[in-house]
Amino acid sequence: MIEATALTKRYGSKTAVDGISFTIRPGVVTGFLGPNGAGKSTTMRMIVGLHRPTSGAVTIDGRSYAQLRSPLTEVGILLDARAYHPGRSAREHLRALAATHGLGRKRVDEVIGLAGLESVARKRAGGFSLGMGQRLGIAAALLGDPHTLILDEPVNGLDPEGVIWVRNLARSLAAEGRTVFLSSHLMSEMAQTADHVIVLGRGRVIADAPIAEFTAQASGTAVRVRSPHAPALADSLRRGGMGVTEQPDGALLVTGTTAEAIGDFAAQHRVPLHELTPVKSSLEEAYLELTKDEVEYHSGAMPTDEPAATEGMPA
Repeated sequence: MIEATALTKRYGSKTAVDGISFTIRPGVVTGFLGPNGAGKSTTMRMIVGLHRPTSGAVTIDGRSYAQLRSPLTEVGILLDARAYHPGRSAREHLRALAATHGLGRKRVDEVIGLAGLESVARKRAGGFSLGMGQRLGIAAALLGDPHTLILDEPVNGLDPEGVIWVRNLARSLAAEGRTVFLSSHLMSEMAQTADHVIVLGRGRVIADAPIAEFTAQASGTAVRVRSPHAPALADSLRRGGMGVTEQPDGALLVTGTTAEAIGDFAAQHRVPLHELTPVKSSLEEAYLELTKDEVEYHSGAMPTDEPAATEGMPA
């Protein structure tokens, strides 16, 4: 279990993490979300002692990371996929880590197989692709068979098979009762992997809830409605103060009310309904809606009054 209490980190006049408190429980996959600059990486680094909090505290199973007697066997960490000597092979890198905790070659070979690194185990890690580097980093995190796993962007650079592997790995470890805490910018993947999400915005916790609850809260009251008398129904709903948007397939998307209220309204006006479906937001939609005012770095739009650059022209 990871517990943060009023955790704060300042760099001069800038507050990167602002008094956040949360609990990462064992047995579930907890996703860590937030826009760039929200404080996610800083928080993860404070958990494992790489940054010292300005104030507040964070513990792993009741102790700070510095107090752990055998860190590698208690906490598996992936914060930088390139955290290895480029001149060493994958196997040499893992054996060096294993030696710090008295782990044998058998365990090294096990994680090499688990991470799918058998074919490149004797190759220098400096020549690895980003995806292979990620696999090596995850193998290192698993080396001590830890009860707690902290992974920052673990699927970055992985191919589809690798992404599925990380998803299944995270869920299987959580099912064993371990604490699994991971961040990702891939909302679709997080929706399939995490059970619970914590969302940061400008250094503060703006959501801490199970995924189903998080998306339900953002879903509002949109309802998809189909009727053979859709135009007349739309007019009546609008007169009743409801928002109605006609969909390309002829259905209506109604906001500002509930499915039950629409059903009662249609019954009172003797309008047949062929569909009445509450529309749930995806995790991505819920996340974007929640963080729309928390983004520190916005992408700029391309100017429309200048010609676009073409191949061969100077940028």
